[in-house]
Amino acid sequence: MTQSTTSLPPLSTLSAPLQEGARPSDAPVQIEVERLNFYYGPKRALEDISLGMRRNLVTAFIGPSGCGKSTFLRTLNRMNDIIPGTRVEGRVRVAGQDVYGPGTDVVALRRRVGMVFQKSNPFPKSIFENVAYGLRINGLAGTRAGLAGRVEESLKSAALWDEVKDRLHDPALALSGGQQQRLCIARALAIRPEILLMDEPASALDPIATQRIEELIYQLKSTYTIVIVTHNMQQAARVSDVTAFFWLGRLVEFGPTDRIFTAPTEKLTEDYVTGRFG
Repeated sequence: MTQSTTSLPPLSTLSAPLQEGARPSDAPVQIEVERLNFYYGPKRALEDISLGMRRNLVTAFIGPSGCGKSTFLRTLNRMNDIIPGTRVEGRVRVAGQDVYGPGTDVVALRRRVGMVFQKSNPFPKSIFENVAYGLRINGLAGTRAGLAGRVEESLKSAALWDEVKDRLHDPALALSGGQQQRLCIARALAIRPEILLMDEPASALDPIATQRIEELIYQLKSTYTIVIVTHNMQQAARVSDVTAFFWLGRLVEFGPTDRIFTAPTEKLTEDYVTGRFG
């Protein structure tokens, strides 16, 4: 993968942490994107995207299939690097760090910016070892008691501990689909990221499991900045604070979720959220 050397103006500095009772617009910007273009070979998949995502809020990406939502999500922790022939122009900064700058430690970046995928992907290991895996490979395991404590903490954060505490050494693949997805969330949380990216995390789940994931997202935003891709507009309306609408690789509109769904500025956004196309 190659990166742009385009000279860009300095980004704004981060503001103070959000205080209780403050408006979402007062939260500090944690992810800032400027004039981002992304290419699969010669094909431009994302065009001139600029936006800022704020700390401890849920940002939802909506839009039709193939509009660039997931591609954009993966630019935030450089998951697209593994695809041959991709290229980025522009700038992505996480808490002031230039993600695509020279010398960026991609492994360290992905520790700060965790990811949960559309399809749950537990390892063929025990429940305990699934959560412990990232701690071990990142050298964060410490003592046996410390490792067990981190695993318990992560499972509690993912609202799974009470369901599995008596069978931690059972195979993870024996869990239900919804439990497997929460286990994958626990695995992502174990290394204590600052940001959690979620690519349609409930699209393969039944309504009850989906509700658990949505409730979990609401709880987690007090600790993490969350960015979620969803094809479900009702879900975006329920869980997010701000929403970005994408269309054919472009960012059409970005703003508070209630405004995007009730009084959008762009006619294209209005047509999409009211079901005229999609």
